[in-house]
Amino acid sequence: MRPTGRLHLGHLHGALRNWVRLQDEADRCFFFVADWHVLTTKPEATESIEQNTVEMVTDWLAVGLDPDKVVIFRQSAVKQHAELHLLLSMVTPTPWLIRNPTVKEQARDLGLIRGESEQEVLTLSYGLLGYPVLQSADVLIYRATAVPVGEDQAPHIELTREIARRFNHLYGPVFPEPQTLVTEAPRVPGLDGRKMSKSFHNAVWLRDPPEEVDRKLSRMMTDPRRVRRSDPGEPEDCPAFRLHRIYCTAEEIDFVTRGCRSASIGCLECKKIMIRHVIEDLSPMAARRQPLEAEPARVHETLREGQERAQAVAEATMKDVRQAVGLPA
Repeated sequence: MRPTGRLHLGHLHGALRNWVRLQDEADRCFFFVADWHVLTTKPEATESIEQNTVEMVTDWLAVGLDPDKVVIFRQSAVKQHAELHLLLSMVTPTPWLIRNPTVKEQARDLGLIRGESEQEVLTLSYGLLGYPVLQSADVLIYRATAVPVGEDQAPHIELTREIARRFNHLYGPVFPEPQTLVTEAPRVPGLDGRKMSKSFHNAVWLRDPPEEVDRKLSRMMTDPRRVRRSDPGEPEDCPAFRLHRIYCTAEEIDFVTRGCRSASIGCLECKKIMIRHVIEDLSPMAARRQPLEAEPARVHETLREGQERAQAVAEATMKDVRQAVGLPA
């Protein structure tokens, strides 16, 4: 996860809850702060990486990741990622990167390209065009067998599999081909009805106190049909109702569905039911976060210990890689 700012409900339901589940199901999990990846899109925005890293890892621990069960570390602290990235870049054909739909989408979002031609794509920085190769190194350095991602990231895992096959074909069987472990995650709406996102400024942060959560969600966009309290609405067209689907019981969902369609309850009354659950969900995280913020050295120690564990695995992989390529081990 890139340290680009605070985490919100979308991160919680899109990734973190799945990570906590996986730490008890998988033999070994690696979760890292992708600080090098920040530079692929914002090479000038380095002043907040350190603060964002500490805050993000604090939130990971507050959500329930256990450093005794998983390896938590900074990408940039394990230099073997960069070494493997370099070697993989030597065997990765450029057209594989140019055709990657996520690279093009990110470039358009950044205003770097406007069309589809290869010439326009090639005006990107090497770091942005080649970041999927760095992602592949991030995965293959631990000889991962599966990677939990959302559907939009599935093409990157397929590219990782292609790169692993090409390397193995050229130098011998070093890497397994990781499987895509698609995360079944709800689409979390933002306060304005769009997808919850840092860039849209429509998020409920995991660090928001209860009164701020209440304030934000009380003003959340609802079904535009309900101009007046007496106007009936359709819950399926209400962004706030998607949070009801995530948080509320079946009985509560039935109650607000009938109340919305009959206009027997108002939008604020409806949202208050959901808001109570959101606050209750975030409350234990706040309690676990408090001592971590009071003693930030614990977070740094978690990263240091994770770095040592990650480096041991990464260096064992690189010894095999160097030997396979014909470089000094």
